[in-house]
Amino acid sequence: MTQKIIDAWMQHPTKTFLDEPCFDSLKRWQKIPEIKQELPIELTLAAMDGGKVNIGLLSAWHSPRGPLISNELVYEFTQKYPDRIYGVAAVDLSQPMKAVAELRKCVNEYGFKALRIVQWLWEKPPTDPLYYPLYAECVNLGIPVCLQVGHTGPLMPSETGRPIPYIDQIALHFPDLEIVCGHIGYPWTQEMIAVATKHENVYIDTSAYTAKRYPPELVQFMKTNGKKKVMFGTNFPMIPHAKCLQDLPALELDEEVEALFLHDNAARVFKLAS
Repeated sequence: MTQKIIDAWMQHPTKTFLDEPCFDSLKRWQKIPEIKQELPIELTLAAMDGGKVNIGLLSAWHSPRGPLISNELVYEFTQKYPDRIYGVAAVDLSQPMKAVAELRKCVNEYGFKALRIVQWLWEKPPTDPLYYPLYAECVNLGIPVCLQVGHTGPLMPSETGRPIPYIDQIALHFPDLEIVCGHIGYPWTQEMIAVATKHENVYIDTSAYTAKRYPPELVQFMKTNGKKKVMFGTNFPMIPHAKCLQDLPALELDEEVEALFLHDNAARVFKLAS
């Protein structure tokens, strides 16, 4: 595969991140061993190389108990590998004004490309008023917000991942906000496709799913009126890059659709000069 590839959702597995109790189910499914010390960022780069992935959008994570992966650490990684890694900010949702200031710093000083909020960490749907100052600031900064859709694999409630009513309502309230919805939306994939079709600035990324597991309706959407709406993601370390992509040829995407899916859609939405 010579096509350039961007991973729209990945994170480096810090010890604090992997030690989060709600990830116990994912570690069991993926047979991720307990780590005794911090892993080097080169481990994540090696996984990208294994899948011939050129660029990764690397997420910070913030929970109500504090950062699981700090913005400062992600910035450090972007500085070490500026041609391979771009940062995605995470902030303390419970302190909206401080969160807005932190987001501005991440974008204006660190060069981050997006904000990620993982709703199930907070057990608040994305229509909660605490989100709205951040949505407005994303519009002001010209960056997308990245949210999770679909059921929650970790041991947390899934309600916050429903595309309808939540993503639909956000898109109505903030029509200029670009919303990247990670994890396909299963088991509400048809809802996710409907919302992405309805709203100009709503997108889907395929993180947490291998190509073999993409729902047929999503593949059909990618090949037709959704060809500029879907982008590749892994959710590494949940799934290695090579495993995510190994069955891609079986989808029989034409050259244009494959380029849009693997690279061009993410490059456009995240404003990457790649």
